[in-house]
Amino acid sequence: MVKVFINGYGNIGRRLATALSVDKEIQFVGVAKYTIDEKVKEALDNHYNVFVPEDMVGLCKEKGYDVTGTVKDAVGRADLVVDAAKEGGGFENKKNLYLPMNKPAIFQGGEDRHGEFAVADMIHNSRVNYDKAAGKTYVIQGSCNVSGMGRIMQPLKEKFGDRILRYDVSLIRRWADLEDTKAVKDSIEWDRNPHHQDDVKDFIPDANLYVDAFKVPSRMMHLHHMMIRFKDKAPTRDEILECYRKEFGVAILKSAKGTADVRKKAIELGFVHGDTNMVHIHEDILRVQDDTVKLAYSDDQTGMVIPENHMLIQSMVFKRPRAEALARTDSLFQMSKKRKILEEEAFK
Repeated sequence: MVKVFINGYGNIGRRLATALSVDKEIQFVGVAKYTIDEKVKEALDNHYNVFVPEDMVGLCKEKGYDVTGTVKDAVGRADLVVDAAKEGGGFENKKNLYLPMNKPAIFQGGEDRHGEFAVADMIHNSRVNYDKAAGKTYVIQGSCNVSGMGRIMQPLKEKFGDRILRYDVSLIRRWADLEDTKAVKDSIEWDRNPHHQDDVKDFIPDANLYVDAFKVPSRMMHLHHMMIRFKDKAPTRDEILECYRKEFGVAILKSAKGTADVRKKAIELGFVHGDTNMVHIHEDILRVQDDTVKLAYSDDQTGMVIPENHMLIQSMVFKRPRAEALARTDSLFQMSKKRKILEEEAFK
């Protein structure tokens, strides 16, 4: 049994805690909180051990929050830390905690892969390079957008190989998550230098990939619009869809009219945290013209990376074959069941 500590309790940390706290192979150490707010109570109500910075212990006690100890204490107890800090915080955590205490760690997609603030030498995508994470000490789990592109691009690469000339992807990103309190601006903004292009090339290095990213006033998932150019006549719609009929973490939906349809349906159906944990290909707007395929899919930004982190633990710590890890992750997150409901009942 491996002892796992989640260093952070935001959108990712909360979801990871829900999953890892019921995994019978994991001894769940607890979660870290860096602000004293209602989420401390939520974590305690969920019977998680809560750890805070040393200078916050007394204040928590004064406010009636029975925290277990300090973040440093928790890192010391753990065999593995899943870092769920705010973007950029992982580097400081590695420098101040994980390296001095010789603790392996998983970082999230907002952390750097290159340069002076790099936290790891690998970005994980369970569809592409699962096996390479086995035995690694530090690994970055790719962001939701990067994870989604891996799930879509790798099956195309395996099926059509060098027939593909290039991928052009427009990432239409949500402005904030449903749980966030920050305002959603009435503006469409663009990223001058999206990290997603380089991140995907980290695990699909031969991809001729070009990415643009736009942030839109929505809280309901991301939408990716991918154009795939072929050297010759493009495959048919059926040939493209056939690539994904049995893909883990990919649903093919026929009647959804927008990202809100998918998110609201997931909430209505009682999916944990309102997450599907998948990408959803929207069959009704799949287009094929001459040498080009136009493929659109929505990306569950809050839920996508949670089973990916679980897969990464299966590789890094347990060194399991991918097929066995998929079965364990599917059992925990019920993704095959969710996919069947979405495809055959909700959006048939």
